[in-house]
Parts: sequence; structure tokens; C-alpha cells
Amino acid sequence: MMFGHFRSLRLACTAFVSLAFVAEPVLAQSVLRDAETEQFFSDITAPMAVSAGLSPNAVKLVLINDPEINAFVAVGQAIFINSGTIEHADTANEVAGVIAHELGHIETGGSALTAQDAAKAATRVTLLSLLLGAAAIAAGAGEAGMAAMMAGQSAAEGKFLAFSRAVEGAADASAVRHLNDSHYSGKGMVSFFEKLKREEYRLTPSFTHVDPFAVDHPMTEDRLLALRADLEKSPYWNTVPDPAQQARFLRIKAKLIGYLEEPRIVMNKYPVSDQSLPAHYARAYAWHRSGYPDRAMQEVDALTAMAPQDPYFLELKGQILLESGKPALAIPPLREAVVQSRSTPLIASLLGDALVATDDPANLKEAEHVLKVAVQRDNENPQAWYNLGLIYTKLGDEPRAYLASAEKWSLEGNPRLAMANAENAMHGIPVGTPDYLRAQDLALTARDEAQKKKRR
Repeated sequence: MMFGHFRSLRLACTAFVSLAFVAEPVLAQSVLRDAETEQFFSDITAPMAVSAGLSPNAVKLVLINDPEINAFVAVGQAIFINSGTIEHADTANEVAGVIAHELGHIETGGSALTAQDAAKAATRVTLLSLLLGAAAIAAGAGEAGMAAMMAGQSAAEGKFLAFSRAVEGAADASAVRHLNDSHYSGKGMVSFFEKLKREEYRLTPSFTHVDPFAVDHPMTEDRLLALRADLEKSPYWNTVPDPAQQARFLRIKAKLIGYLEEPRIVMNKYPVSDQSLPAHYARAYAWHRSGYPDRAMQEVDALTAMAPQDPYFLELKGQILLESGKPALAIPPLREAVVQSRSTPLIASLLGDALVATDDPANLKEAEHVLKVAVQRDNENPQAWYNLGLIYTKLGDEPRAYLASAEKWSLEGNPRLAMANAENAMHGIPVGTPDYLRAQDLALTARDEAQKKKRR
């Protein structure tokens, strides 16, 4: 989202408006990266992470381009939040409730291992039923054999779903503590569960009976009652939400809608009569997406009139200019955005994009410096590595051009090209240097990954 810098993490690294999308090969959906949104997530999560016994810097919040309301924990301490969750939330406090629950999963269940054990237990039940069923069929009792198999499958599913419900309940209980320790009101968590309950009713036909033991989450109504009872006891239940935090939330929600929704939907939600900051933000993205840079720039001018030194408004201005074919004009606002944001890596990367796009040799050294600092602080940006590769090629440093390409291909999930480039880099970089060791690591990792792909 380069909502300031949204980059679509799909196959190619294509930059858009102040939102930069980057291709994320690990996930089926695309990952939305935006400096402003990531900072908001980090700030709202930090006190809850401490409550969960985690380092705030170790918890990674990832925004997924998916309209469904969902959030989940995958590997390690990474929390994935669907864009639909942000669009359906009304307050920063609701988002805090969602994150608190997912932190509960990391703290109590972080255990893909525990889930794995439950799945294995269920599998053992299934295998036993299959063996008994097969024996019965072989003995001529076909119906009894099939019944044994079906009963075993049902028991296996029941074991796993019961385990999953227990995990969800434990995460809810932890979430209550994380909100309390952070002095956040639990009202947002309750109100978001009420949204989920409405969705549950909407998606479940009235004539359908849902067996509470056949779902992997506790039924929303039950969870809501339990949560409300616990959260209302908190001394922070009636705490007034931080207005500055809410204002930040409304900004990122508006820019997300402006970037992802059809322009007509954006204009309905944020009509021209609405002169608020979030409305200007949303319309700027919508106009830029629609190919009207002049109208987008009018909205940005309104934003910078309200806050001339806001790094994210300056970033958006620079990105519109860059993507409108005016990279030289994009450089001044992007330089200022880097300064005002204290060299936020995604914004610095966009400045590097603009410097490279001018095709002016005089800008190469600055671009190299800016991008090297950016990837040192955030090495998961394929576009930054791509631009560094171009710079090294133009400067005649072929080995490091190969190394930058290896980094890019590794991030984009192409182990074959990552390995080839890393090995080429090792031929020209002095043995034992940090760059040589990095190339060696990339080559070994890529080789292992390529072999795994062959075995699949």
C-alpha cells in the first residue's frame, strides 16, 4: 500500500501510488506494504507484545489483500491481517482487539507443533478406523466396515475441531490480559465480535442448524458472552480511546479503501463534499488509480496544506509524480519525506526508484547510498534490490549486481535464479567478506529450496 508506498508482492514488483505493492511468493494473496500502516500496526501492538512476553520488534504485522474479515498467525511471530478486517473496522480499538487475539495465539498456541500433534492424534484415529473397517469388509461385513470407517473419520474430525476450539478460547483469554496490560478498553474487541456475529447470521441460512461441535472456532455468540463478561471487569473498560490513534486509523483505512476499491465506490464513501483529511486521502488514491494525476495532485495539495511536513503526504506526492513519468520532480518531495520519516525504508526505497528512473549518472551515488541503507533496515523489498542491481551494473560492479539480483529472486520465490546469481556473485567478491558470506548463504538456501521443489 505504499499507501505511501503500497507494493504488490506478486510476481513483478510494480509500484503504484503512495501505495507500493510488492510480490509475496509465500502467500496466495498479495501482501500490501505501506510505511504509514506498518508504523501504525507497530505502535498499537507494542504494549500488547510486551504483555505477551514478546519483543515488540520481533512481532511482524503483515497486511494481506483479501476482502474477507480474517486475521491469523502463520509461522513464528508474524500476524497476518486481511484488508477486509481494516475496511470493516470502525475504530483503532477494534483493530487492537483483533491483534490482541492473534498475540494470544502466539503466546498460548504458537505452537504449530501443538496443532501438529492434534492433527497426528486425529490421523491415528482415522487410520485405526480404516484398518478395522477394512478387516470387517474383508470378513464380508461390508456395511459394518463402512460404518467403522465413517465413525473413525467423524471422531478424528471431532478431536481436531475440539482442539481448535480450545486454542481459540485460550487466545481469547490471553487477549483480555493483553488489552488490560496495555490499558486499552475491551469495547473494541466486543464490538468487532458483534460484527462477526452479524456476518455469521448473514452467511448461515435461517433453516440451517449449525452443530457447535462441528466448527473449529467457538460460536461467536458464546465467545462474545464470555469475552464481554471478562472485559467489563477491567478497570479500563470505560477508558476513552486515544483520539490521535483513532485519527491515524481513519487515515490508513481511507487510503486502503482508495487504493483497493473501485473509484465509484470510493467516491460514494468519500464524496467531494467531504473535505476531511481521510476523504482527501482516499480520493487521491482513487484518482491516481484511475489515471487522473492532476486531480490526484489537487487532493494531495489539500493534504499538504493541512500538514506541509507530513512524510506520508510528501511520499504520496512524490509517487504520483514518479508514476506520471516525472521522476526528477518527484525527488524533492521524496527527499523531504525521507527526512521527516527518519529514513523509513519503504519511503527511502521509493526515493531510490525516482533517482534511478531519472537515468542521470549524477544520481547514481545518492541512489546507491539511499537504497543500501533501506535494505539494511528492511531487506524484504524486491524492488529495492532490483534497483540496487541496476545501479551496480551501471557502476561496473558486476559481482554485487549479481548479489542484488540473488536477493531479489530469493524474495520472489525463484530459487533457481537466486542460486545462479548468488554463485556468480561469489566468483567476483573477495572470500570471507560479509558480501561473500551473504552470497554463500543465499546459494545454499536456494539450492535446498530448489531440491525441495523437485521432490514435490
